[in-house]
Amino acid sequence: MKFLATGRENFDPQIVPKRKRILEEIEDHVLSLYTHGMSTRDIESAIKDLYGVDISEAHISHITDRIIEHIEQWKQRRLEKVYMVVWMDAIVFKVRQEGKIIDKAVQIAVGLNNKGYKEILGMWICVNESASFWITVLTDLKSRGVEDILITSTDNLKGFTEAIATVYPIARTQICIVHQLRNSLKFVVWKDKKAVAVDLKKIYDASDEATAVHYLENFETAWNKKYPYIAKSWRSNWSNLATFFEFPGCIRKIIYTTNLIENINRIIRKYTKTKTMLPNDQAVEKVVYLALMQVSKKWTMPQKDWPIMLVHFINIFGEQRCEVKI
Repeated sequence: MKFLATGRENFDPQIVPKRKRILEEIEDHVLSLYTHGMSTRDIESAIKDLYGVDISEAHISHITDRIIEHIEQWKQRRLEKVYMVVWMDAIVFKVRQEGKIIDKAVQIAVGLNNKGYKEILGMWICVNESASFWITVLTDLKSRGVEDILITSTDNLKGFTEAIATVYPIARTQICIVHQLRNSLKFVVWKDKKAVAVDLKKIYDASDEATAVHYLENFETAWNKKYPYIAKSWRSNWSNLATFFEFPGCIRKIIYTTNLIENINRIIRKYTKTKTMLPNDQAVEKVVYLALMQVSKKWTMPQKDWPIMLVHFINIFGEQRCEVKI
């Protein structure tokens, strides 16, 4: 017997048929197994073993398709007016399109709100990550209620920082140091990698920007003849690479990389490791959405040291921009 609330004070008992309860349990189990990366064939076998019920792969797909409406509602939901930090990064899937298998990136944005809680703001699929795509992503956030972003932390993809400046012109932009480091080391031969990495670490581990510039100059002296591209890249991106030096340590450590989303991407990969290729964009959205919901279930507490961090945000950006009153 199941009790369904019909008002604040009155509850009417309603009989729920036993078969209906079993079917609901099976559907919940199908979604759970699908979320954790099992193929429809394996789910079919698991349900047979657990319930002694034959369920076709087509029926399993039909059950998982029911979350599409939830995804659309989630993608269109209203967001907070201000986010202290927004991290953006992508995960790539192989997707079938028009008879070909191509790479498609799913851009994921995570925000830190003014109460100190992380929340997933959205996901967007694209083939070519261009300035127009970034404008679309940021315009979508704005249309859903995000009036201001204090700090963005992103990869240095072409057109990204320009798009942020267009839609959120007063946001401070931080290019991910880890991405910059990886891109730098791509040009280094194996025997030099450790030494080059150590000298680059001195730059981003510096206590302030002036010291960091000093270490960048030392790097140029030591390596420019052999690897001229590296220092040139750091200098051309410096205004957005060095943003984190403007902030105290507790804020620095959360904005200088997009590791937060890279960790999310690792969890998504864990859930989707059996799906080497996905049949369409809808299938991509389903697996990513379900994985994101699993990730966000764990975000039950505010950011570590949030009260101290909030005071710094208010001192730097002001109560009005932070939408907080002391």
